[in-house]
This record gives sequence, C-alpha cells and structure tokens, in this order.
Amino acid sequence: MPNSPLNFALLNALPLAKRLVRQPNANKSHSGKVLLIGGSIGMAGALILSARATLYSGAGWTLLSMLDGYSAHALEKQAELMIQNGSEVDPISELQRIQAQVIAIGPGLGKSELARRWLGAVLKYQANALHLSAIVLDADALNLIAENPDLLTVLQTSKVPCILTPHPGEAARLLRTSSAVIQEDREASMTQLVSLCHHIVVLKGQHTLLASPNQTGLVCAEGNAGLAVGGTGDVLTGLIASLAAQGIAHQLNPWEAACLGVQVHALAADRLLKKNRGSIGMTPSELILEIRQTLNDLL
Repeated sequence: MPNSPLNFALLNALPLAKRLVRQPNANKSHSGKVLLIGGSIGMAGALILSARATLYSGAGWTLLSMLDGYSAHALEKQAELMIQNGSEVDPISELQRIQAQVIAIGPGLGKSELARRWLGAVLKYQANALHLSAIVLDADALNLIAENPDLLTVLQTSKVPCILTPHPGEAARLLRTSSAVIQEDREASMTQLVSLCHHIVVLKGQHTLLASPNQTGLVCAEGNAGLAVGGTGDVLTGLIASLAAQGIAHQLNPWEAACLGVQVHALAADRLLKKNRGSIGMTPSELILEIRQTLNDLL
C-alpha cells in the first residue's frame, strides 16, 4: 500500500464489527429489514447476489422487488429470500406496505421506464418515511441519476442518509467526464462527487475511497485483483445495506456501516486470495460466505 493520499486517512473500521454482537434474547427485529430493488430482464443474478450478501451478513429480513417478473419466484436453495414481482405493483404503495428500514436499489436495475419509476419512488418516498434509516444507490440507479437532473435534485435534498457506491465508470457519468479522468485523480474526483451528491460516496476500485459531507476522506488498504469480476460490487451493496440495517439497534450509523462494509468486503477477498493461492477465479458467491466468516471472526 502506497502512502495514503493527501487528506485521506487509512480506513480502520474493523473494530466496529464488535457492535454487532447479538444478545441471547435477540430477534429478527434487532437486525433490521432490508428491501433490495433491481433485477431487470437478464440481470436477476445481480439482485440475488446482493440479497444473498444481505442475508449472509446478518440482516433480519431480506426482501427483493424483482423487476423481471419471470425471475420473481421463490428460490429453492435460498428460501429465506422473500421475492416479489416488482413489475406488477405500484412502487409507492409497495414501499409503504413493506416499510423497510434500509433500501438498496441498483443491482441489475436497468434503465427502463419501470426502473425509473422505482428509483423516483424511492427517492421521493424518503421524505415522509420515518422508519427509513438509509438508502444505498448502486449501478444503474447511479446511471439514471446521472441522466435525469430531477432525480439528482431529489437526491441532493434527501433527508435520509444515502450511500452511493460508484465504480469509476459510474462516477464518470455522474461528473460528466471519463473514467480515465476519474482514475487520474481519484481523490479530487471524490471531492467532486460528494459536492455533487451531498451524501456518502464509496468510490470503488484499487484502494477504495470513502468520503461524505461531514467526514474526512478514507482509503481502504485491503483488497486485491480477485475482486475484478462481475458481481462483487453487488455483494458490497448488499453487505452495506445489511450493516446499515443492523446498525439501527447496534449503534452503527450509515457512515460507519459503509466504512465497515468496504473493509470487510476487501478483507474477505484477501482471505480468499490466501486460501486459493491466487486471485484468478475468485467468485462473488464464495466471497459472500467468506464475508460471513470474517464478520463472525471479528466479533
């Protein structure tokens, strides 16, 4: 790890995991309710990866609103996931019915009119949702915000803490520049992203960066090239959502949940690297299981 960037301290969030210790009388309400939205046609796997990460990292309830109606069915090997057809319900009515404490939207979302309606509903719904603690925005949710100034305006004025998790390409679209420019000066790009969005930002990539309007920037030293495979970002989204939901009863705020999520995700990848003796062939599915073990080892 090179010297940390100017004004960016090294991330040291692992001690926060001890706050997640469960009392003998704990029940699912102490671990929070998460709703994940996405999974358009051909992209159901992205939402399922996020949901499995949410489940295996400890959320009390994990619910999916799958935009591809043909994929919205019970999973025989993952019956714990509650899946509904997001194409057959009114988004606002459904958000009111579920009353999730954390919403994550973006994995496999696509950019259809249905996707825009769901994203718009989530961003507008937060104004009166007293039970909502955090919103995690990833993938096409970020691309839609980049393309729709009205959605960006609603995001900027959101009173509910939002956690944006762009990779360099999504960051470039938000800032109307190129991935090369983002990567050339990631620290400056983070400053611009936080200024634009007014919320917590996680800029993924080698040495992931975190910053927010109220927090000094941090850089994650852990992680390796094994994470360079489709789906690992979806896993991070589900993990952060889960930690934010658990944090409600365990004194872990959304910023701390994002910090712990980033470092545990990267540390789990490093543990897999050692087990596999290399970075080639690391899969998001095995990363999810390693995240579970990593969290338990940190308690």
